[in-house]
Amino acid sequence: MNASQGKVDFSRSAVPRYIQLATLFRRRVEQGSWKLGQQIPTVDELAAECSVARATIRQALDELERDGLIERFRAKGTFVRKAPVERLWCDVEADWNGLLRSREGAEIEILSDTTDIPGGAIPDSIGEAAPLYRHIRRRHWRDGQPFLLADVYLDTRLSALVSAEDLGSKTALRLVAGLKGVQIADARQTLTIGVADVESAKALHLPLNAPVAHVHRAAVDQHGTLVLVADGIYRGDVVRIDIKLK
Repeated sequence: MNASQGKVDFSRSAVPRYIQLATLFRRRVEQGSWKLGQQIPTVDELAAECSVARATIRQALDELERDGLIERFRAKGTFVRKAPVERLWCDVEADWNGLLRSREGAEIEILSDTTDIPGGAIPDSIGEAAPLYRHIRRRHWRDGQPFLLADVYLDTRLSALVSAEDLGSKTALRLVAGLKGVQIADARQTLTIGVADVESAKALHLPLNAPVAHVHRAAVDQHGTLVLVADGIYRGDVVRIDIKLK
């Protein structure tokens, strides 16, 4: 950000200002505003831009230095040492084939598995609710980091067709796609942006109120029955949405 973009207001968050600033500065490195090898603005310049004390700027830069992103040189200044590791590896697909594709290197942990959930108790969605659902809560991991917490509701009448291996390896919509006697007549995906609550923050190893993406997926069979609902919460720092425009 330069002066023409206006002052940064950090007063509306309970997160310490130096942490907010560290996030802001880290993002500048990620986006290439502060390029590899480039000297960044001085502490005095950043303090004036952000309307905070110089000590707060130093604390924020300490965070980046600890991550190895910058290096300070006495009498020379502070320079970008390296770019952050690319973390946008979790694509939220926008087409049917993509939604059926499993993510390479991902592992699925079953947190709970409950049967006989009444149709009226599951999240609102498309189609006609089945009488009963099986509720499976799953946590998806990659490279030792959780990136998705998902609640899957499966029409109980199809439960016998889905194996334990399926539950531990397949994407939500893939659980019902291709089942014998089941034709998916309609499928929807809705994405909204929010923040992590106490439960999701703990499950995804995030700070409270960290950005997350809420994704609701639903599939209806040839009879108009809602056979699957999957409500997922993705970490906002690893998710990417690519949509092909036609």
